[in-house]
Amino acid sequence: MMKKLAAAAVLAALSTGAMAADYSDGDIHKGDYKWMQFNLMQSVDARIPFGSQDTTYLEMEFGGRSGIFDLYGYVDYFDVLGLSGDDRDGSDNMFMKLAPRMSLDALTGKDLSFGPVQEVYLANVTNVGDGALVDTYWGVGSDVMVPWLGKVGLNAYARYVDENYGGANENKWDGYMISTNWFKPFMFFKNDSFLSYQGYTDYKFGADEVDGNGVNAKESLESFHGIYWHSDRFAAGYGLKYFYNMALVEDGGAGGDTTGFGHYFAVTYKF
Repeated sequence: MMKKLAAAAVLAALSTGAMAADYSDGDIHKGDYKWMQFNLMQSVDARIPFGSQDTTYLEMEFGGRSGIFDLYGYVDYFDVLGLSGDDRDGSDNMFMKLAPRMSLDALTGKDLSFGPVQEVYLANVTNVGDGALVDTYWGVGSDVMVPWLGKVGLNAYARYVDENYGGANENKWDGYMISTNWFKPFMFFKNDSFLSYQGYTDYKFGADEVDGNGVNAKESLESFHGIYWHSDRFAAGYGLKYFYNMALVEDGGAGGDTTGFGHYFAVTYKF
């Protein structure tokens, strides 16, 4: 599976223009694929609100494409070793993210590409925490050709809050998000393994409903930059992540230290 993704990424990086998704033949399943992996992660100095910075956790990560649908998601189980010194010990231990997109090119059978934009989507993100957090993002997405990086996901959303630990913005539209993600193989070895530069950036803004309450902020940023070694079955790597008002919690307020750099170490088994 990783060979297929790597090959697609390399072709995209070598392209001088957008390679539009072509569904004129009616075959919307010709590019289908799926993948799943388990990541054992260690976070150090992650700027999670209320002191949840250092934890060992297990992440089930998955994604793929089937017809008109594109999907990415993960489920995290924090404090997986049950250690008393873990910052997540005795607190919320689960978090889930689902990010489906529906291709308008595949749905309509029309080429909607323009400039560097390869494909256009209706996009959604749903975040669920095991305490009382459910927020959803609704908007438009795209695959965009970027020099050297190749194909990059670029999405824009409006945010709707279902549950937020009893906050005043529950059951309201509150803010927006612009997100990007990328996966760039850049060094290959004779045994078919390779190194990749991969990551994402999420910028949230305009969350005014609870801004100024002493806890929440109206904007936040998370930007992750990782270098990973990949083989067919395993991966290992390090990621540096910059946080600004992580999770829309004001730095230095009641939520604690939510701005700065964090470190992530990972080993992976691929199915």
